[in-house]
Amino acid sequence: MARDLIANLEALLARGGDNATLRLALASRYLDIADAEAAVTHAKAAVELDPEYSAAWKALGRALTAAERSADAAAAYERGIAVAERRGDQQAAKEMRVFLKRLERARTGREPPVPSDD
Repeated sequence: MARDLIANLEALLARGGDNATLRLALASRYLDIADAEAAVTHAKAAVELDPEYSAAWKALGRALTAAERSADAAAAYERGIAVAERRGDQQAAKEMRVFLKRLERARTGREPPVPSDD
């Protein structure tokens, strides 16, 4: 089912429907099937299309974490926190702070990185 949804979303993209929301949906679906690199590609596109989209920054951090690119993930979360705070999206900022702390703990060997949305 996830692959069918991805195919439909990719078809929308191919028809010229490129936008940050579509790219975020693709990034999320690719994370669902553990294709971290495809998720990174689409999450990066989402933040390029709309640099003020805090959910896209969170997805980019998650995708980079899944791709085992911790330093890049931390940078994405930091940028996302700044965006979320500027936009008043306190919940997104809080979630990204939690993910950032997990990354920091993983770098010190105290906790593995967790790219989930939980």
